[in-house]
Amino acid sequence: MHMQLLNNDRVVIFDRTDFGKSNITLPDGKCRNDTSELAVKNDCTDHSVEYNVISNSVRPLMVLTDVWCSSGVVAPDGHLIQTGGFNDGERVVRTFKPCGNCDWVEIGLGLVNRRWYATNHILPDGRGIIIGGRSQFNYEFYPKSTATSSAFSLPLLRETNDPNEENNLYPFVHLNVDGNLFIYANNRSILFDYKNNIVLRTYPTMPGGHPRNYPSTGSSVLLPLNLGQPSLQAEILICGGAPRGSYAQVGAKKYIPGLDSCGRIKITDKSPSWIMETMPLARVMGDMILLPNGHVLIINGVGAGTAGWEDGRNPVLNPVLYRPNNPFGSRFEIQNPSTIPRVYHSTAILLRDGRILVGGSNPHAYYNFTDVLYPTELRLEAFLPTYLDSPSSNIRPKIISPATNVQLTYGQQSIIRFSISGALIEAGISVSLVAPSFTTHSFAMNQRLLVLSHGKTTVVAGNPSTYQVQVTMPNSTNLAPKGYYLLFVNHQDIPSEGMWVQIQ
Repeated sequence: MHMQLLNNDRVVIFDRTDFGKSNITLPDGKCRNDTSELAVKNDCTDHSVEYNVISNSVRPLMVLTDVWCSSGVVAPDGHLIQTGGFNDGERVVRTFKPCGNCDWVEIGLGLVNRRWYATNHILPDGRGIIIGGRSQFNYEFYPKSTATSSAFSLPLLRETNDPNEENNLYPFVHLNVDGNLFIYANNRSILFDYKNNIVLRTYPTMPGGHPRNYPSTGSSVLLPLNLGQPSLQAEILICGGAPRGSYAQVGAKKYIPGLDSCGRIKITDKSPSWIMETMPLARVMGDMILLPNGHVLIINGVGAGTAGWEDGRNPVLNPVLYRPNNPFGSRFEIQNPSTIPRVYHSTAILLRDGRILVGGSNPHAYYNFTDVLYPTELRLEAFLPTYLDSPSSNIRPKIISPATNVQLTYGQQSIIRFSISGALIEAGISVSLVAPSFTTHSFAMNQRLLVLSHGKTTVVAGNPSTYQVQVTMPNSTNLAPKGYYLLFVNHQDIPSEGMWVQIQ
């Protein structure tokens, strides 16, 4: 399952075309005729939808080639660029505009190399970079130019490719505050100058040496960037995964308990080192989603085994909340459980209203609903963090202005006006920008949260429950690449609903 929230509050969802027929018929008599398709060569059913969050409805979309285990990024103008996949889709670029009635547009051979299990990231100049994939120890860019019409070698991916296991697919990629890329594959990480194809730093190996990437799948986030700090720091948090050798063991029907460890590292330090923490629950294939207040939600996954067909066991139904700024040893908190196992091919994303949309789970080669341990799961559900509980309603901010989809510039100072029905605690006010992620296979690509620097919060004259605060937008595309973000006002860790802003 792949998901991306776009700036019209609709979520593009897709999985793969070679599962067989789905339960949704393509509209207007459309059918996909594909002689290279492995399942149904003349398929009149749908394998991608646009989910309308507000109306809780779906609109069928038509993909022409296989999008299985692909990747994506949102361009600065708000359209989705999705790359690669399997079989006839492995070198295809697909675009989707959030126009209300648009459909997929496909560009055959838009990629130089096959991209299956690759990772994408938006760059400061607005391009997307596509890194790795099965048997691809290189990267390329999209859109392309004369200078970037080929692929470029990335030896880290070859060096971290475990024989018969890999453990370096869907590498974790994060944009550092200096414009370079932090890349983590298997158990190794580097700071990479993608413009000049130079490794700038090699970080220490995480203690334990266990793999954290597919199929020993953990997850990773860039922790919130606080732009109000005198010295800006970038920290990475990587949690979960499977012990080394687990993937070989599942072939013998032995399901090794997953990792309960997290590693946290300040990649901007002169001498960075990993600080290890212990989760309350071991987890493989967990999703890590940044919440508007800067906390991290760890959700989905299993307690044993690995990613892959029928390879996970013991679903972890309880999400866990991680509070990065709490003292060491008091950062994790177990949340209320779901009743739906979310195993292989599950995903999660943040919505504008602060809920987490959760979907997927299919550990089978085809749709399979009966006589299996974990049936194919078609239901969507929403996880509601405790900040949405009714007792918080009187301290929850409501943004009044500016209007949604306002265009802002780098370094611009902007007045945010909001209301709170209860008592205001000024020290509890923060304003955050969140870049919505393209999430698949336990990694939220392009996910980013910036805490904006701001001035004093003041009461609006004549409106005792209305306040305003002046914030400063990021001053660099290294901090916030051009594009659409969700802006939230937080009060005592209770976020408002988000509003869309475009930074350009």
